[in-house]
Amino acid sequence: MTGTEGLVIERRGAVQVLRLNRPDARNALTDSLLRGIGTAALEAEADPEIRAIVLTGAGDRAFCAGMDLKAFAEGGDFSSEGYGKLTKGELAIPVIGAVNGTAIGGGLELLLGCDIIVSSSAAKFGLPEVKRGLFPGGGGTTIGTRIPLSVALEMTLTGDFITADRAYELGLVNAVAAPEDVLETAIGYAQRVAANAPLGLAAIKELVRLSVSDSALADQKIGDWQKTVFSSSDAKEGAIAFIEKRTPNWKGR
Repeated sequence: MTGTEGLVIERRGAVQVLRLNRPDARNALTDSLLRGIGTAALEAEADPEIRAIVLTGAGDRAFCAGMDLKAFAEGGDFSSEGYGKLTKGELAIPVIGAVNGTAIGGGLELLLGCDIIVSSSAAKFGLPEVKRGLFPGGGGTTIGTRIPLSVALEMTLTGDFITADRAYELGLVNAVAAPEDVLETAIGYAQRVAANAPLGLAAIKELVRLSVSDSALADQKIGDWQKTVFSSSDAKEGAIAFIEKRTPNWKGR
């Protein structure tokens, strides 16, 4: 294991696990932790041996309680290119969230950057910023792209929390597991994703997200992705491996 202050990085084959490690502070985001997450995400994206990221928190109380208000009040610099790409879903590499506990405010905004989310049955989700005189300005206002608009407005206007079961019913999370099984369930998803062709994964991630948020741009980009992916060595390898009834050896090109 490696990492920076407040962040533990663990390699599980082709999967990189990033664990927020401030359990006594409910894994709240300091400026250094936020930048550490961003840097680790960009490094994983650039590493051809890493095919998926799992994002989780330490302990069983909270995945992430959002911004550390003390660090914010002290004037911390919370800007990070990598973190911004992650929360906007713009990383080329797939990201799986393993929600070990409550995810509120910036913690839920961080999860919205994940492509697949596994939740503890004990977790709760919320965007309570309006109760503090604020609004979810770190990406929380895009929650309506993941759940019905009426519910997105209810959550953001009231600031109330929802349970893991309700999040599953709404499609916010993909699976609900017992607290002790959350991480391994998420890693299982990540390994299934990581077994697929990297270029195809990158194309799918961008185009599927764009089809919801900007369908016109998705239409513009699909042709470029078709040229890149369909003419790639991996596309040929996929066909040959199917014919030869063996596991493909992806190269990402």
